[in-house]
Amino acid sequence: MLKSFDIYNQNNILKIIVALNLLLVGTGSLLYTNRLISRLEDREEQYVQLYAKALGYLYGSSHPDAGDLTFVTSEILQANQTIPVIYVNQNNQISAQRNLDIPEGTTDDQMEPLLRQKIVDMKKKHPPLIVEMGNDQRGLVYYTNSRLLRQLTYFPYALLAILTALGVLAYLAFSSSRRAEQNRVWVGLAKETAHQLGTPMSSLMAWVEYMRSDPDQFDVSITDEIEKDVQRLETITARFSSIGSVPTLKEENLNEVVQQLIAYLARRISTKVKMTFATQLPPDQMVRVNKLLFEWVIENICKNAVDAMKGVGGLQINMLPLSQRQVAIDITDTGKGISKVNMQKVFSPGFSTKKRGWGLGLTLAKRIVEEYHQGRLFVKSSEVGKGTTFRIILNIG
Repeated sequence: MLKSFDIYNQNNILKIIVALNLLLVGTGSLLYTNRLISRLEDREEQYVQLYAKALGYLYGSSHPDAGDLTFVTSEILQANQTIPVIYVNQNNQISAQRNLDIPEGTTDDQMEPLLRQKIVDMKKKHPPLIVEMGNDQRGLVYYTNSRLLRQLTYFPYALLAILTALGVLAYLAFSSSRRAEQNRVWVGLAKETAHQLGTPMSSLMAWVEYMRSDPDQFDVSITDEIEKDVQRLETITARFSSIGSVPTLKEENLNEVVQQLIAYLARRISTKVKMTFATQLPPDQMVRVNKLLFEWVIENICKNAVDAMKGVGGLQINMLPLSQRQVAIDITDTGKGISKVNMQKVFSPGFSTKKRGWGLGLTLAKRIVEEYHQGRLFVKSSEVGKGTTFRIILNIG
């Protein structure tokens, strides 16, 4: 026998695979680029050392080989076209500079402070190189990384940013695909259920009329109860038919809507479950809801609560006003509670602790409250072995 296949969790596996690949590519690129940067830094430092030695030969007139190497050292000095350098002689005077970004229009009076500031910045990046001038005289060469090296330094971070953006886009794409898949499942299931209910409902309505035509044979009270259940089936069919389309919201008296539903449920759940209702709302409290769908939400939560209590316990519905023009409906049971592991899963499609069922009841309830009514549905509190409280928040007006 094939094991059940949870189609909704497959996208999570794909997300993990994509994330791991992005992480591996990003980490590998970062390590490789850092290796290149380190090697290039060493090479540039060697080049600047050569540059400094050439300065020593060129400016150190007392050096024994200075005259013979003037041409060679000049070629070496001119060869540096990329590394920003500043040479300070033994008298702490700036004698030469090369490859610096000097703003246009900089005057001679402005040049000295500008170069001194650049020396300060260069010292933060690299220690200066000593130029031996002979006769115990020394100069200093200050330098910083070339533009190419700076660009290469920033490259891995830019690459990581790009990979992160791709990861986010992939996550959004998977999430969108998952939501679209859920919508297709919900809508298709709902429409097919409504269609399948149509034929037996018509037959049941005909049987009710037949039973009413012969009150001597069929007890009127029984016929009335059957008719109520047939009307309930009509309501359920209308609910399923409305899934997938934008529902119409109307001003409804919230107290009446909830009380009527509780009265109906109280006669159809276990007699060992004690249902209580309390409200702190004004008697005429109006809220914009779709009555059919909103009743479905309350019914789903209540039935789940009865299942959690295994048909024995207490079920309390409490309605109260909140600040900022909101009302809350708390549904509390004395069931087995929800573990911390399952707390984040109770609204996930396909999740169920029962052996039977699709695991879509709370998922649909959350969607109805949050997407159709712009409210909130969440687990307010839960303790294993003691019970759970679900809270619905609706906006007034």
